[in-house]
Amino acid sequence: MNDVIVVGAGGSGLAAAVSAAEVGCSVLVLEKCPQPGGTTGIAVGSFTGCGTSLQQKAGIDDTPEDHAEDCAKFAPRKIEAKNNDAYRKWFLTQTAETYDWLCEMGLSFHGPNPEPPNRVPRMHNVVPGAQAYVAALQAKLVRLGGQILCGQTVTALLRDEDGRVTGVVANGEKLESRLGVVLAAGDYANNPEMIAKHKGDRFAAVQGINPHATGDGHRLAEGVGAHTLNMDVTYGPELRFAPPRGKTVQQLLPAGGPLAKFMGWCLPLVPSFVMNAFIRRLLVTWQHPENALFDDGAILVNQEGKRFCKETEWPEREISIANQSGKLAYILMDERLTKRYSAWPHFISTAPKIAYAYVKDYLRLRPDVAASGSLDEVVAKRKLPAEALRATVEASNLKGDEWALLGPVKAYFTTTEGGVSIDRSFRTLDEDGNPISGLFAVGQNGLGGQILWGHGLHIAWAMTSGRLVGKALGKLKAEQARA
Repeated sequence: MNDVIVVGAGGSGLAAAVSAAEVGCSVLVLEKCPQPGGTTGIAVGSFTGCGTSLQQKAGIDDTPEDHAEDCAKFAPRKIEAKNNDAYRKWFLTQTAETYDWLCEMGLSFHGPNPEPPNRVPRMHNVVPGAQAYVAALQAKLVRLGGQILCGQTVTALLRDEDGRVTGVVANGEKLESRLGVVLAAGDYANNPEMIAKHKGDRFAAVQGINPHATGDGHRLAEGVGAHTLNMDVTYGPELRFAPPRGKTVQQLLPAGGPLAKFMGWCLPLVPSFVMNAFIRRLLVTWQHPENALFDDGAILVNQEGKRFCKETEWPEREISIANQSGKLAYILMDERLTKRYSAWPHFISTAPKIAYAYVKDYLRLRPDVAASGSLDEVVAKRKLPAEALRATVEASNLKGDEWALLGPVKAYFTTTEGGVSIDRSFRTLDEDGNPISGLFAVGQNGLGGQILWGHGLHIAWAMTSGRLVGKALGKLKAEQARA
């Protein structure tokens, strides 16, 4: 029997496992997928925090109070009004220590990078990408004697006669723990039933960007009476280009070991134009097309070559795409728009104040989602019905000899903001605010009512909540030893 069972081997789960093992707990991590990583493993890897040593090295003065004020500017007012202000402020006071904890494991970061409306640069980007978190945490956990079992689907929580959570049922087998269970199973962006229940049936066809994000932890928590908050709040739906086939350049770079450390050591010596080129490659892989494209007259067509929605209306545009054949569409730009989006200040996508991607960048770096030439040429490259597309072009008043076709694009939920109500020891709370003994929640399972919009806050929360729950479990073990 282990002291702790962690459900999920994404960023928050691995961080929780490492932190608990550091204070002497025996840890078992259960992951339903064939390998660890979760949504953290497919992210760019930004960690947004304040008062960090990297900020100080860059001469940046920052405080959690300032950061909390700026966090409130990202989400629309009606969504920000749902935020647990006290909890988010407390979280931000912990990010600098979490950053140092990650660096002590050998992780390297470049930045800090700006992201308006943050008043100072706060985005710390891990090198070479988010897989580095997974590699570093997994290696540390193994060194500390922790165990990760993949292909393990947790279907239920075990409870004793007093209602205390004592373990889990995984692949039909009962596994018990001395101190408790930590839920770190990710969000529910790809659970259509959960999305329909909390957002409405019309959103059910929209997919989650992580196909494995099916709300398993939320379901387990609710099954034992945990209170959930903000389940109707999602980041998205938004348009994203279809991901490239196979591994990206970022994923092919070493995420751990001596070579990764050497890359981190060399980072300050890398010329800015080289770093910008690397960031631009990430940009065309992960970022969304700007809405300005559609304000300027670009149209969306489906696989039948037909226009099917009003491109400037959100979220109806995304809902319409999700209900097309293959759940995909293409962005069509005529000669005027192709030239307009080839130079500043008109870009296809951006990481604000860091890098900008134009038509030529997509043609060079993502030929799988970008085509240019005459209308007949772009039609042939994407095998769209030529006659139907010409009729669509004529009806839409587009014209010219040079065209650009971007896509396929899909509608995705990037993440969900609903999570279990928790205290500052990460104990899950029931409807009356009472702790459910033996059950803890971190990451996207244990958001505690926070709204974490803006790049890098979700990874910062995953790592911070994981680090802190491990400390809480260590205190609990010490208390039990003294009893």
